[in-house]
Amino acid sequence: MRTTLLTLASVLALAAGAAAAQGYKAPRNSYGQPDLSGVWTNATITRLERDPRLGNRLLLTDEETARAEGATAQRNARLAQPTAAETKVDDLPECGSGATGPACGYNAFWIDPGTKVMRLDGKGRSSIIVEPADGRIPFTKEAMARAQRRQGDARVGNFDGPERRPLGERCLVGFGSTSGPPMLPVLYNNHYQIAQTRDEVAIVIEMVHDTRVVRIGGKHQPAHVRPWMGDSIGRWDGDTLVVETTNFRPDQAFRGATENLKVTERFTRVAANQILYQFELDDPETFTQKVKGEIALNAAKGPVYEYACHEGNYALPGILAGAREEERQGREQAGNRGAVREEGE
Repeated sequence: MRTTLLTLASVLALAAGAAAAQGYKAPRNSYGQPDLSGVWTNATITRLERDPRLGNRLLLTDEETARAEGATAQRNARLAQPTAAETKVDDLPECGSGATGPACGYNAFWIDPGTKVMRLDGKGRSSIIVEPADGRIPFTKEAMARAQRRQGDARVGNFDGPERRPLGERCLVGFGSTSGPPMLPVLYNNHYQIAQTRDEVAIVIEMVHDTRVVRIGGKHQPAHVRPWMGDSIGRWDGDTLVVETTNFRPDQAFRGATENLKVTERFTRVAANQILYQFELDDPETFTQKVKGEIALNAAKGPVYEYACHEGNYALPGILAGAREEERQGREQAGNRGAVREEGE
């Protein structure tokens, strides 16, 4: 009974959010379109997928929201404490996590994932995903098998050339789907600047300083034309900008989706300081059903500064040169072992 009531409350909350959006009249630009321009951020501690322990419960209680934000504040305060001069890198617990890596390349000063639970219509959310009801991505068996193959491929020849390195490391697009679509919050640089003309909407992504250009009322490019971040076509549905993106590159598709992935986004200004960003993922070969999510884009103070991506990507030649040196040392050691065996015989 409790689960049923909580699920019903979540559904009613979604309906209330839609009603709130209808009650607000977005300002118009010089073309008479709803004005979405400005600098926005999606930084939040709310996760993409819901904690399985919460089941189908989309909304958090005020107590749960306060507890999550309090724990984040305590963690940030702990990480901001000065490190003793005699401390070794291996002694720092955060340096063993996947986010920072064994070399502890980032400390707390450099990361900015957000400090608040995402709120829509004043209610804290337990996940960005709203459908399926459990807030989890429903991968097909085929998609899971593809993921296993990718993991196996990544362990072989991962440093053979620049094309084998991650896109974010190569400064092509940001990691974690920050550039989208869908545009998701990541470890830092969660700002977006939106600019509009009559026929186009440009979305400047802080991470790697990429720009998505949405053509209003246009037609999709031929299937063989596959730009970074896909091919985006927009239309106005009342006060909502609806964007359909197809033609994804296979090396950028969200969570290993196929080239047939279609992402539909909806941008609705629901308040002077907030845009409701909704997305739908459609790829039957990857997901057992359509996946839907909602994110609050909150107004932020500009400007968005340039993300230089280690000043021209000078680190990549060093990464590859280091791999070649390791290979040389490996061949040398193998040769020495072979010589020792021959002497023993």
